[in-house]
Amino acid sequence: MSERVQVIAELRPRADRLAEFRVQAEAMAVASRDEPGCLSYELYVDPADQARWLVVEEWADRAALDAHLAAPHLAEALARTAELLTGEPRLKILGEPAR
Repeated sequence: MSERVQVIAELRPRADRLAEFRVQAEAMAVASRDEPGCLSYELYVDPADQARWLVVEEWADRAALDAHLAAPHLAEALARTAELLTGEPRLKILGEPAR
């Protein structure tokens, strides 16, 4: 049985581009949720820091995540949002939850 894969990405949009970033991030979430193997794809904004966003994803298995990472819509979205961020996204890839 393949293990589910969780992804937590931290993104820091520029303060002067938050509205533009929100539009791009929401569009990326909608497209990602439609991909095969996507179990969940949620955007969170830190209530104490509006310029700190977390993307929490769950994929059916590593193959589904790899297909997502290779998807043209993701490459296009990352290219569009690069100038909206203060730095590179920080990414953590996790396996099944500890029980």
